[in-house]
Amino acid sequence: MGIFAYIFLGLIVGALAKWIMPGKDPGGIFVTIVLGIAGAMIGGFLGNQLGIGDVTGFNLVSIGLATGGAIILLVIYRVVTK
Repeated sequence: MGIFAYIFLGLIVGALAKWIMPGKDPGGIFVTIVLGIAGAMIGGFLGNQLGIGDVTGFNLVSIGLATGGAIILLVIYRVVTK
């Protein structure tokens, strides 16, 4: 995947994670994209370690793994800031 694909996937995944876990989180569109990209990295790593798969493109497994990673990041952020 190229850089623009990661940015687009990050936007979609970040928005999904914030939609699933609503709350007062900082940032606008750029933070959402960064959250999604970082979530894709974490989700891909965990999925690869568990044998589920990897974030390889725009498919349901990749989006699910990336969204799971972004949700993990949101949970960690909320625990640390409380």
